[in-house]
Amino acid sequence: MSAGGLVLDRRGATPRAALIARHNRRGRLVWSLPKGHLEAGETAEDAAVREVEEETGIRARVLAPLGTIDFWFVAETRRVHKTVHHFLLEAQGGELSDADVEVVEVAWVPLEEVGERLAYADERRLLDRVDELLAEADPAG
Repeated sequence: MSAGGLVLDRRGATPRAALIARHNRRGRLVWSLPKGHLEAGETAEDAAVREVEEETGIRARVLAPLGTIDFWFVAETRRVHKTVHHFLLEAQGGELSDADVEVVEVAWVPLEEVGERLAYADERRLLDRVDELLAEADPAG
């Protein structure tokens, strides 16, 4: 099981999200949401906060669950089932950094452009709930 999410910085005029890029198995650079495995004794929320900070350098807090993605992939001739719990997070501090060895690039991307940047359709579908979740998290607007 893994966890991660969409971390937003809403302090500027335009909300923006921290995305990461890695090379896929074909060597192509693909943009995705930061995520990683849960460690022993960790909740999905704790793992999401830790993974976001490890992969982007940004300290964040969970605002709301964003959705769960289940998928299968093949690794060294065996089929692997993976579940990733995604959360909507708000940046609290830190500096954008690609210091994590698994991350090739990190970038702040304007929220309205995130859907175009994300490589995976299942992650793009999570964006459908963002406006509704932000309104619930911050009803004063």
